[in-house]
Amino acid sequence: MENKIAYINGDATSPQAKGVKIIAHICNDIGGWGKGFVLAVSKKWSEPEKQYRAWYNSKENFTLGEVQFVQAEQYIYVANMIGQKGIKPGSQGPPIRYEAVEACLSKLAQKAAELNASVHMPRIGCGLAGGRWEKIEPLICRALIEKGVEVFVYDYK
Repeated sequence: MENKIAYINGDATSPQAKGVKIIAHICNDIGGWGKGFVLAVSKKWSEPEKQYRAWYNSKENFTLGEVQFVQAEQYIYVANMIGQKGIKPGSQGPPIRYEAVEACLSKLAQKAAELNASVHMPRIGCGLAGGRWEKIEPLICRALIEKGVEVFVYDYK
């Protein structure tokens, strides 16, 4: 395996790899689920949204930097990663929180190693969260690629 991110044109909810796969995406810290990539996730599986809402309602560890892993199919997990503060830009700029994304990615790396899984994602944090890929990509490389996790990033056309 090459030591870099594999970029693919396609849909991150249809991961192109063998074995166990984790689909990772960024969620907000206010329990909102209804715009962006989560719509594609919910169209395919009901469990990730259901678990995310239950997690939000329980208030247990529902904070920036935390990750919830939901099994969607036998070999597919969805990682609900809380890396976004609210849903609107504020005094601190866009809702993305890079430190939180980094914390999430490090938990993702542990889970991927545990499951011997590859990781699949859209350009996380760069849509509604307002993040910049040139800041996110190095975080992915440090947290996942350098630890030997195979990462696929999907550009949906």
